[in-house]
Amino acid sequence: MIWLAILLGAAGTYLEKLVGFILPAGTLDRPIVRSIAGLLPVSLLAALVIVQTFATGQAVTVDARLAGLAAAIVALLLRAPFLVVILVAAITAALLRAAGLAE
Repeated sequence: MIWLAILLGAAGTYLEKLVGFILPAGTLDRPIVRSIAGLLPVSLLAALVIVQTFATGQAVTVDARLAGLAAAIVALLLRAPFLVVILVAAITAALLRAAGLAE
C-alpha cells in the first residue's frame, strides 16, 4: 500500500511539472494564478504544522508540542528571528517533558 502511495505521489509530481511546461506562458502570468501559487506553500506548510503538532499515529494528541507551538507563535509575534523561534519552541517542549508536565 505504501508503495502505491509513493508511486502516485511521484506520478503526480511529474505530471505537475509537465503541465508547467505544456501550458502557455500567458496562462501562468494571470494574476489569479500567481495569487493562488503564492498561497499554496503557506497552506501546505500550515497543514503540515497542524498534523505534526496534533497527530500521533491515527490519534489526536495534545502534549508538549502544542505548548512549543504556542511559544513559537509568541516569539513570532515578538518578531524574533527564525532560529530563535525554533529554539524557543524546542526548549519549551523539552522543559515541559523534563518536568513531567507533558508527554
